[in-house]
Amino acid sequence: MAGKEFLDHSMEKKINNPRSYPEPSFQNMLERLPQQDQNFFHTGAFVLSFNSSLLALISNNLFRKLMHVTQARYSTVAAMSFLPFVTTTVAYEAIIKQSLMTGNLNCEICAMVRGGLIGGVVGFFYPFILALPLNALLATRYYTTPLPNKENAVRFWILASKPIFKKMRFAAFIQVAFGAYLGSKHHKIYVKMIHMPEPGRDSEEIRE
Repeated sequence: MAGKEFLDHSMEKKINNPRSYPEPSFQNMLERLPQQDQNFFHTGAFVLSFNSSLLALISNNLFRKLMHVTQARYSTVAAMSFLPFVTTTVAYEAIIKQSLMTGNLNCEICAMVRGGLIGGVVGFFYPFILALPLNALLATRYYTTPLPNKENAVRFWILASKPIFKKMRFAAFIQVAFGAYLGSKHHKIYVKMIHMPEPGRDSEEIRE
């Protein structure tokens, strides 16, 4: 019975210990990490966001060729660069980094899954899907491609999107893998951060 109580107590302490820190303490601990870790924690997700913008531009270009759209080139490039970058950055900040900095994400596998989902859903499918209605609207406005009626619209867009998706499926895998890597890496930095001894505390006391 004593052994069970000891295991329960140790497990509870392990799980709840990071949550005992207020958010400002996490920020202070992060600032004591090596500069390389701090830089990666602050800027690592921007690479995923940049890739999202790049994929959005590629998707946009492929759909423009499919629908023979040549008008409004610069405005669509601006929109397809800005929106995926901001959306991916905000999603990663809110779902992973903010959860880490409030002590609510203590599982590395969970961080990897979240990162992979952000990379796949927000970093790939969102830019891909965004390019479709944008160029469909331009095709309708400038009469570059005859579009189907409402009854056949879904089937038409699925068939039109298939070859484009096949060309980009490797990019989708890269986004998912890189998102998972970022989640894992940020979680490792978080673990390193919460196990750093506080200034003025004895290292033996920290281990106890």
